[in-house]
Amino acid sequence: MTDRLCFADPGEAADLAAFLGRLVHYDRAAAVRLQAGGGALAVFGRPPSFEVLAVRAVRLAEPAELDLTVSAGELLETIEESAATAKVPGAVTGPPWAGVLPPRGGWRPVSGVPEAEAMRAVVGAAVAEFRSRDEALPAEERTRSARDRIGREIWSRTLAGTELPLRAVHAAQSLGFLRPAASGPVAVAVLTSGSWLRLRTPYGSVVIRRPGGATGGLGALQVSPV
Repeated sequence: MTDRLCFADPGEAADLAAFLGRLVHYDRAAAVRLQAGGGALAVFGRPPSFEVLAVRAVRLAEPAELDLTVSAGELLETIEESAATAKVPGAVTGPPWAGVLPPRGGWRPVSGVPEAEAMRAVVGAAVAEFRSRDEALPAEERTRSARDRIGREIWSRTLAGTELPLRAVHAAQSLGFLRPAASGPVAVAVLTSGSWLRLRTPYGSVVIRRPGGATGGLGALQVSPV
C-alpha cells in the first residue's frame, strides 16, 4: 500500500484540502475512503447534513495503489500544498457507507439537465423558502421536528427534468462543486446507473442511491478526474 501521495501540482493538493476542510466542517470526526489506481485518487466522503456521498477525484504525479478508510481531519493535516504531497494516515474502522460505493461503470447521462447557474439559483430559492417558512412558524411551534419537516419537504423535491433530489444539488453547492469557473460555464451532468444517481461537475461528484436500491454494485466510481 502507498504511504505517501504525490499530487500532480499544488492546485490539486489545495483542492483536496478544501474538500476535506468542508467535510470536517460538517463532521469533525468525518472519515473518507481513499481509492487510488494508476495516476488518480478518488476520495469518498459523506457529509451528514445532506445524506449523499461526495466524491473528489485528484490527479497524481506518481502512480499509486490504495484502498482504505482514514480520518478526513488527519489526512487534511498531512497535506503540504506547496510540495503537493500528503502522508496517508493509518486506517480507521469505516462507517457503513464506506462499504457500499457506487458502481465503476454503466453510467448513462440523463437529458434535460439545467446548467450550473440555474442549479445555483434553485438552491438559493430553496434556502430562501426554508428561511421564510421557518420565520413564519409561531414561536411555540418552532421546534427541531417542525424545522426538520420543512427541510425534508423542500430538499426531497427533484431537480427539474431529473429524479435527483434537491438535497444533492444543495450538497454540491455547499461542497464547492457548483462554483463558477473563470474560463466559462461549468459543465454539469446527471447520470444514472442501476439504483444510483450522480451529479457530476469538474470539481467533484455527488452520488445518491434511490430508496430501496439493492446493495449490489460494490466498488467505486471510475477514479479518472472529470
